Amino acid sequence: MPKFTTTDGLSLFYTDQGEGAPVLCLAGLTRNTSDFTYLAENMTGNRLICMDYRGRGLSDYDATYSNYNIGREALDAIELMDHLGIDRFSLIGTSRGGLIAMALSHSHPARLAGVVLNDIGPVVSPDGIERIMDYVGKEPPFADLDQAAGALMIGHAQGFPDVPLTRWREQAEFMWSNKPGGGVGLRYDPHLRDALVGQAGAGDAIPDLWQLFDGLRDIPLAVIRGANSDLLSAETLEQMQAHNPNLQATTVPNRGHVPFLDELESLAAITKLLEKTQ
Repeated sequence: MPKFTTTDGLSLFYTDQGEGAPVLCLAGLTRNTSDFTYLAENMTGNRLICMDYRGRGLSDYDATYSNYNIGREALDAIELMDHLGIDRFSLIGTSRGGLIAMALSHSHPARLAGVVLNDIGPVVSPDGIERIMDYVGKEPPFADLDQAAGALMIGHAQGFPDVPLTRWREQAEFMWSNKPGGGVGLRYDPHLRDALVGQAGAGDAIPDLWQLFDGLRDIPLAVIRGANSDLLSAETLEQMQAHNPNLQATTVPNRGHVPFLDELESLAAITKLLEKTQ
């Protein structure tokens, strides 16, 4: 099981598959490397590297939960690429992963060959934040993963109307695990919620995102938006294009937050962006 050790002593899990130009994939807030399973099945000609953030998936949990922040997670990403001896890479960032990409465009711009933002931008919808805070750090109320899959299908019926139960069953296993004594457990540190609440209380949860976004101005950039997203609005995407006329924008029908990245529209957008980085 591939892991590397961060400069502050945590062991973080990553996957590394394929050959070609390196592409780092960073998942959403509570998610892990499994979220890029469908993308990996459709990618050829690239080296796909995915990382579990600290406190998520198979990575160590951090005893100091305030370290669950974008700055530290961005540094972890750089330390992983240093560990692999990769100087320059493209980055596909889903949700929080996209915020990390924006942060890296300021702290390590020369490392980024290109960036794909998956359903995230400089304006995060309050409805989306409310939905996220409603579940982060809370034990799922399901008897098993089968029940969880049914709940995902019902809960996402409006945003993902054409996704079958079989896909939601796979997604449930990516997100949660069956507990030995019954029930479903989190695949991340529940203290992540405490970190978010603490950062919000201190007023430093999210910096000026437009300033962060403008760091991508000189980097090949694509944005993928789910047509039914409650986190990235169509209006915000238009504003992003006004800020960065070179931005390559794609809207994926029948998808909310976030597209799975195996949709034809998503794959075409990613392929087009990566061609610009060769």
